[in-house]
Amino acid sequence: MENINTISKPVIDLKQTGIQIKNLRTVNGFSIHDIQAIFGFEYPQAVYAWEQGKNIPSIDNLLVLADLFGVPVENIVATKKVTVTLSSKVA
Repeated sequence: MENINTISKPVIDLKQTGIQIKNLRTVNGFSIHDIQAIFGFEYPQAVYAWEQGKNIPSIDNLLVLADLFGVPVENIVATKKVTVTLSSKVA
């Protein structure tokens, strides 16, 4: 006999997180190059990648962004729910 359960788990929505970062950056009056300088990046591509939802900042960088924008990390990172089906054999 097989036991089937479904659970809903949160995953990071990269695209929406990027939109959040861009919105918070612009509302707070920072340019891409300001953020680049704050993080000490040689090139601005990392910031563009965050805002385009291609990458997400590391946890350390999320903490800096949260402090810089005056919001909790939860206001930067967007999540969505994904359903996972678990099955196990029951003897």
